[in-house]
Amino acid sequence: MTPLCASVWVPASELGLRAPFVAMGVLPANQAAIPERDEHRITGAFYGRMAVRVDFLCAMGDLIPGQSGEALSRDFFGFVPDDFVSRPSIRRLPWIAVRYPRTLLYIARRIERLRTETDAWWRSAIGMIDSLSGEQVRSLMAEAFFRFQQTLAVQAVVSACAIQPLHEQLTNLAAMAGVDATELLRGHGSHEEARVLADLWRVSRGSLELSDFLHWHGYHCPGEGELSSVTWRENPEPVRKLIAQYRAMDDTAAPDCDPAAQRRAGKPAESRFYASFGGAQRLKSRLVLRLARRFLPLRGVGKVAYLQSLDVVRACARHLGDQLVAEGVLGDRDDAFYLTAEELAANLPPDAKTTVAQRRKLRDEYRQVEVPSSWRGQPQPVVRTSGQAEDGTTLAGVGASGGVVEGRAVVVDEPADAEINDGDILIARTTDPSWVSLMFLASGLVVDIGGMMSHAAVVARELGVPCVMNTARGTSTLQTGDLIRIDGAAGTVEILQRIGVTT
Repeated sequence: MTPLCASVWVPASELGLRAPFVAMGVLPANQAAIPERDEHRITGAFYGRMAVRVDFLCAMGDLIPGQSGEALSRDFFGFVPDDFVSRPSIRRLPWIAVRYPRTLLYIARRIERLRTETDAWWRSAIGMIDSLSGEQVRSLMAEAFFRFQQTLAVQAVVSACAIQPLHEQLTNLAAMAGVDATELLRGHGSHEEARVLADLWRVSRGSLELSDFLHWHGYHCPGEGELSSVTWRENPEPVRKLIAQYRAMDDTAAPDCDPAAQRRAGKPAESRFYASFGGAQRLKSRLVLRLARRFLPLRGVGKVAYLQSLDVVRACARHLGDQLVAEGVLGDRDDAFYLTAEELAANLPPDAKTTVAQRRKLRDEYRQVEVPSSWRGQPQPVVRTSGQAEDGTTLAGVGASGGVVEGRAVVVDEPADAEINDGDILIARTTDPSWVSLMFLASGLVVDIGGMMSHAAVVARELGVPCVMNTARGTSTLQTGDLIRIDGAAGTVEILQRIGVTT
């Protein structure tokens, strides 16, 4: 992360991760704010990376009736700390009984309202920013920061209060019935990523103008959580490249975006699902499926709102960067991302150019190291290396979307530069919503970090392609061109043949 990005994300994440547990009644309301002492906080930045205290989430999960810290950690992060000892408790039950149902009643409507409001505000803010004075831009940036905190917190509430527990319940019930849970959900509520994919396909077929696509989706970009990234609205070349690839595909490859057809295709699975249960269990299965169809499609709704809020912060920073270059304070507009939000707002360092140069150097050093996926105390960074696994080596992860596929591995760090061909298997450290257009081209996904509720896992299930999450070392062990086989149910990645090795 750049300094500006860290100064925006860290406090917002601290508040956002506390918000759902306060909303549920699990965490007392007096613990909703950011603690003064670092050791009491649950988020932080280490060597330029965001980190979250998983032990906090495990402890919260153990306080929720019908939930567990182990399930919460596994679904969101793909692992449970080795030394975690579950200690379920009902001591917060009186508060949970009051707050949790109330939260479930309003949270869906609230996040949908925020999505609509933020979408209109984003378009207005981006359109007028070039006409604003420096002080007006700083005011807009403060508003965008507030909106980001607000939308990130609401996204966290709907994810932890509704989406994760409902996904867990539905997955368990579907397994008991011998049904694929994804079949029960398709066609019931539109996922945000599906809209991007459908509109991109329409552009490739000439039924939608590129300008209209950017009007709706221009806030996306590779690495869109990083403020210094260049969005599609700023540089549409990555979109043009994808359109060319889509245009070369046969019409039969079109994404399946017909809700009515999807619902019809899922009817047999729904019938088998209900027929597997009787009595109270059947009532439970109907309630869980009904709620899952209402809440699970909301997974990306809040994300759109907070990404649009971030994009306004980004636009303000670039505008202020231009102004500070004109005043001789900075040497390049993107130097603004090496200042913090507070510094850009009012408290520039005395020698900003020197400060920026030092921070750029430090960030370059951070890029040369890796930090472990989990640790206690302070992490010990290691210099990046490229693993050389032998043929036949199998990597293990979390099976996130079923199916077995063989293909050429394509290790992707920057999506804008990726060359994905039909049948290739995409290998990534992590993903964000802008990756969905690449995922559509791939026959399978392998991701270093994440669990069943991670972005790549959810999208893979929607696209119906095999996915293995949380391999930890897929991007460092695999090389582009390796022939691999992935099993999305077992969570395994087998290296069949190394690039350049003949048999």
